[in-house]
Amino acid sequence: MSGLPPARPGPHDVLARYRRAILDRSADDLAGLYAADAVHEFPFAFPGVPARHRGREEVRAGYRALWGASPARPERIDEIAVHATADPEVIVVEQTVTGTLVTTGRPFAVPGLLVLRVRDGLLVHVRDYMGAAGLPAGGTPH
Repeated sequence: MSGLPPARPGPHDVLARYRRAILDRSADDLAGLYAADAVHEFPFAFPGVPARHRGREEVRAGYRALWGASPARPERIDEIAVHATADPEVIVVEQTVTGTLVTTGRPFAVPGLLVLRVRDGLLVHVRDYMGAAGLPAGGTPH
Protein backbone atom coordinates (compact mmCIF):
# COMPACT_ATOMS: atom_id res chain seq x y z
CA MET A 1 0.00 0.00 0.00
CA SER A 2 1.23 3.43 -0.86
CA GLY A 3 -0.72 5.28 1.82
CA LEU A 4 -2.12 7.60 -0.85
CA PRO A 5 -5.87 8.10 -1.10
CA PRO A 6 -7.47 6.36 -4.08
CA ALA A 7 -7.43 8.42 -7.26
CA ARG A 8 -10.72 10.09 -8.06
CA PRO A 9 -12.08 9.76 -11.59
CA GLY A 10 -10.88 12.54 -13.87
CA PRO A 11 -12.79 14.25 -16.69
CA HIS A 12 -12.15 11.48 -19.23
CA ASP A 13 -13.35 8.76 -16.85
CA VAL A 14 -16.47 10.74 -15.98
CA LEU A 15 -17.13 11.37 -19.70
CA ALA A 16 -17.15 7.62 -20.39
CA ARG A 17 -19.62 7.02 -17.54
CA TYR A 18 -21.72 10.01 -18.69
CA ARG A 19 -22.02 8.54 -22.18
CA ARG A 20 -22.95 5.11 -20.81
CA ALA A 21 -25.73 6.67 -18.71
CA ILE A 22 -27.05 8.54 -21.78
CA LEU A 23 -27.10 5.39 -23.91
CA ASP A 24 -28.74 3.42 -21.08
CA ARG A 25 -31.18 6.29 -20.47
CA SER A 26 -30.48 5.91 -16.76
CA ALA A 27 -31.37 9.10 -14.92
CA ASP A 28 -30.05 7.57 -11.68
CA ASP A 29 -26.66 6.66 -13.16
CA LEU A 30 -26.41 10.09 -14.78
CA ALA A 31 -27.36 11.96 -11.60
CA GLY A 32 -24.79 9.94 -9.67
CA LEU A 33 -22.06 11.59 -11.73
CA TYR A 34 -23.01 15.10 -10.50
CA ALA A 35 -22.06 16.96 -7.34
CA ALA A 36 -25.05 17.80 -5.15
CA ASP A 37 -24.85 21.48 -6.19
CA ALA A 38 -23.80 21.00 -9.83
CA VAL A 39 -25.21 23.03 -12.72
CA HIS A 40 -26.06 21.56 -16.14
CA GLU A 41 -26.82 24.25 -18.73
CA PHE A 42 -28.34 24.04 -22.20
CA PRO A 43 -27.22 27.35 -23.78
CA PHE A 44 -29.07 26.70 -27.06
CA ALA A 45 -32.85 26.63 -26.97
CA PHE A 46 -34.06 23.07 -27.45
CA PRO A 47 -37.77 22.16 -27.41
CA GLY A 48 -38.78 20.44 -24.19
CA VAL A 49 -35.47 21.06 -22.45
CA PRO A 50 -35.12 23.67 -19.67
CA ALA A 51 -32.28 26.17 -19.83
CA ARG A 52 -30.58 24.54 -16.83
CA HIS A 53 -30.74 21.95 -14.11
CA ARG A 54 -29.47 23.05 -10.70
CA GLY A 55 -28.23 20.23 -8.54
CA ARG A 56 -28.06 16.46 -8.79
CA GLU A 57 -31.75 15.95 -8.01
CA GLU A 58 -32.88 18.36 -10.75
CA VAL A 59 -30.63 16.49 -13.19
CA ARG A 60 -32.24 13.21 -12.11
CA ALA A 61 -35.81 14.55 -12.34
CA GLY A 62 -35.19 16.47 -15.55
CA TYR A 63 -33.67 13.57 -17.44
CA ARG A 64 -36.23 11.10 -16.08
CA ALA A 65 -39.04 13.35 -17.39
CA LEU A 66 -37.26 14.04 -20.69
CA TRP A 67 -36.54 10.39 -21.41
CA GLY A 68 -40.02 9.36 -20.35
CA ALA A 69 -41.57 11.75 -22.88
CA SER A 70 -39.08 11.44 -25.74
CA PRO A 71 -39.39 8.98 -28.61
CA ALA A 72 -35.66 9.40 -29.30
CA ARG A 73 -33.58 6.35 -28.45
CA PRO A 74 -29.87 7.11 -28.58
CA GLU A 75 -27.91 4.13 -29.86
CA ARG A 76 -24.42 5.46 -30.36
CA ILE A 77 -22.23 8.40 -29.42
CA ASP A 78 -19.49 9.10 -31.92
CA GLU A 79 -16.58 11.06 -30.54
CA ILE A 80 -15.23 13.68 -32.91
CA ALA A 81 -12.62 15.09 -30.53
CA VAL A 82 -11.86 15.66 -26.87
CA HIS A 83 -9.87 18.80 -26.15
CA ALA A 84 -7.84 19.32 -23.01
CA THR A 85 -7.80 22.84 -21.63
CA ALA A 86 -5.36 24.80 -19.50
CA ASP A 87 -7.62 23.91 -16.56
CA PRO A 88 -7.16 20.22 -15.62
CA GLU A 89 -10.78 20.06 -14.38
CA VAL A 90 -12.19 20.98 -17.81
CA ILE A 91 -12.46 19.14 -21.12
CA VAL A 92 -14.32 20.13 -24.28
CA VAL A 93 -16.00 17.29 -26.15
CA GLU A 94 -17.21 17.26 -29.76
CA GLN A 95 -19.58 14.38 -30.44
CA THR A 96 -22.60 13.19 -32.39
CA VAL A 97 -25.46 11.28 -30.79
CA THR A 98 -27.25 8.98 -33.23
CA GLY A 99 -30.27 6.79 -32.80
CA THR A 100 -33.85 6.15 -33.79
CA LEU A 101 -37.19 7.83 -33.17
CA VAL A 102 -39.35 4.90 -32.08
CA THR A 103 -42.58 6.61 -33.18
CA THR A 104 -41.49 6.79 -36.82
CA GLY A 105 -38.46 4.53 -37.11
CA ARG A 106 -36.54 7.47 -38.52
CA PRO A 107 -32.89 7.86 -37.60
CA PHE A 108 -31.49 11.02 -36.05
CA ALA A 109 -28.01 12.44 -35.67
CA VAL A 110 -27.45 15.34 -33.30
CA PRO A 111 -24.05 16.99 -33.20
CA GLY A 112 -23.07 18.50 -29.91
CA LEU A 113 -20.40 20.11 -27.87
CA LEU A 114 -19.99 19.48 -24.14
CA VAL A 115 -17.90 21.51 -21.75
CA LEU A 116 -17.38 19.39 -18.64
CA ARG A 117 -15.88 20.53 -15.34
CA VAL A 118 -15.04 17.64 -13.01
CA ARG A 119 -13.91 18.23 -9.44
CA ASP A 120 -13.22 15.48 -6.92
CA GLY A 121 -14.54 12.90 -9.39
CA LEU A 122 -17.93 14.58 -9.92
CA LEU A 123 -19.41 16.87 -12.54
CA VAL A 124 -19.76 20.34 -11.08
CA HIS A 125 -20.64 22.24 -14.26
CA VAL A 126 -21.76 21.09 -17.71
CA ARG A 127 -22.55 23.21 -20.74
CA ASP A 128 -24.42 21.06 -23.24
CA TYR A 129 -24.65 22.58 -26.74
CA MET A 130 -26.91 20.34 -28.87
CA GLY A 131 -27.55 20.91 -32.55
CA ALA A 132 -31.33 20.51 -32.70
CA ALA A 133 -31.38 20.85 -36.50
CA GLY A 134 -30.22 17.21 -36.74
CA LEU A 135 -33.34 15.91 -35.05
CA PRO A 136 -36.68 15.40 -36.81
CA ALA A 137 -39.64 17.16 -35.21
CA GLY A 138 -41.05 15.49 -32.14
CA GLY A 139 -37.92 14.12 -30.54
CA THR A 140 -35.05 14.92 -28.26
CA PRO A 141 -31.71 13.16 -28.50
CA HIS A 142 -31.03 12.39 -24.87
